Amino acid sequence: MNGKVFIVGAGPGDPRLMTVRGLQCIQAADVLIYDRLVDRSLLDEAPPHAERVYAGKESSHHALPQEEINALMETHARMGRTIVRLKGGDPFVFGRGGEEAAFLAERGIAFEIVPGVSSATAVPAFAGIPLTQRGISSSFAVVTGHGCGLEQLPNFAAILRHVGTLVILMGVLNLTRTSQRTFVSTLGELSAHIPELQPPAVIVVGQVVLLRETLRWFQELQPLSTSEQ
Repeated sequence: MNGKVFIVGAGPGDPRLMTVRGLQCIQAADVLIYDRLVDRSLLDEAPPHAERVYAGKESSHHALPQEEINALMETHARMGRTIVRLKGGDPFVFGRGGEEAAFLAERGIAFEIVPGVSSATAVPAFAGIPLTQRGISSSFAVVTGHGCGLEQLPNFAAILRHVGTLVILMGVLNLTRTSQRTFVSTLGELSAHIPELQPPAVIVVGQVVLLRETLRWFQELQPLSTSEQ
């Protein structure tokens, strides 16, 4: 009998933001295939017998091509094993989770999607920026900046004609941790911050950013003295 694949979101960085269901899946895994953005402490939650396979991707190097990742999931599932495909953030938000689920569905392999906390919402929250606020913003859009430098980002003004808040993901890592840093700028001055904002980064554009002065909480609660010096 075939096993089952759990496509699990590991959250935005801080392992404490992992969902209960996601942790249960890891603790039951026979095989754990994990990405670069996954906090390594989560690997310790897997059983001692579990096989751990690194499948991280960077712009210049892929530890495993997507075809090999797919083949691994299928091979282990055919052997009746429980496979956890562990991804940073939410697997269905720029995580290729949909592609992997489609691959499994086409081959009749059982799978379950375990949503994770996306950096698109978590990072602004840790910075004290609500993506929606009554009277200010009633909608938001999330776009990826993957594969382009900050100088080649989309036309902010054009997108903001249709949504109240814009979130751009730039290959997030180590966010929602004490090493997270926040910069506030106008669009006109953004280019001056480019050296400080090299990926990984999350950019939030919109009037809601002004609420940060009132709603910021993370830095006061957990001082970032080391990273801000």
